[in-house]
Amino acid sequence: MNMPQTAPKTALVIGATGGIGSETALALLARGWKIRALNRNPARAARDMAHLGNIEWVKGDAMSPADVIAAAKGVSLVVHAANPPGYKNWVGTVLPMLESSIAAAKSAGARLVFPGAVYNFGPETFPLVDETAPQRPRTRKGALRVAMEQRLKAASEEGTPVLIVRAGDFFGPCSTGNNTWFSAALVKPGKPVRSVTYPGPHKVGHAWAFVPDLAETIARLVDREADLGAFDVFHFGGHWFDKGVDIAHATARAAGVPDAPIKRLPWPALYLAALFSETLREMLEMRYLWKKPVQLDNRKLVAFLGHEPHTPTEQALRVTLAGLGCLETSSAPRAQLAIEGKA
Repeated sequence: MNMPQTAPKTALVIGATGGIGSETALALLARGWKIRALNRNPARAARDMAHLGNIEWVKGDAMSPADVIAAAKGVSLVVHAANPPGYKNWVGTVLPMLESSIAAAKSAGARLVFPGAVYNFGPETFPLVDETAPQRPRTRKGALRVAMEQRLKAASEEGTPVLIVRAGDFFGPCSTGNNTWFSAALVKPGKPVRSVTYPGPHKVGHAWAFVPDLAETIARLVDREADLGAFDVFHFGGHWFDKGVDIAHATARAAGVPDAPIKRLPWPALYLAALFSETLREMLEMRYLWKKPVQLDNRKLVAFLGHEPHTPTEQALRVTLAGLGCLETSSAPRAQLAIEGKA
């Protein structure tokens, strides 16, 4: 007797051309999901993101609730991974884009997934921050992040289930120079590594999130939909360095130049340049997160999943450098990724 086959579920990914969006799409595709992605230029997105495989690209603007609602028809999951390019105009874009995704998830009866950050938290919660820590941000972007999560909490109370996974600074093969410290400061995308620049005090600990691991974590949590709450928040531990500068040394080793010099970021020069650059002004606002150790407490996540997906550090860095065009030869194909478990 042939058993009826269950039709694959569909997820709408907002921001599928970005680091988190593209990696989450890949993780869900690997589980048999159908992926629909919204883009203002779907033909170009399909061409530029061909490595993602079989994705349905639809035309639309994340700022338009009508566009996102139309794209979400029939989906059971909406992944909100949209960010303003280059950190520009956060005030005018992040909440309207989120409102579009909330409206779409509500219309489709879908769960909304939101990758969170540590911007929500002030120094009084450091060095180890769990999901229940008070949110008293010190910056405009932190206040916006708090407002976004408050809006998501309200949406969950109105019947739209929400999953938030907060993580530290991102690095990964699809990260861009616009929105990650790794590709904006540590290395120069498109150029072989000759030196590595580290933004923080060398002995202060720092947390990093390898985006494929974060995406795998999101996918595994979504697999447990029946066990998730209406509003569930998890912290992703990622790659923690007791001495923050150790990621710079590991980057040099992964690039095959272990003796490459480790340089300090010239903060005074950046403050001067920020007078003419909105992107730099927005990035400099986050400097406080480099001055003290900030580690996300992942005990809730580990208790729920059994372990946290974790690619060994130098392997993750080599895949990242290959994706950014920073190796003499890009010899770290994604097929070699070996995601292990970490408590």
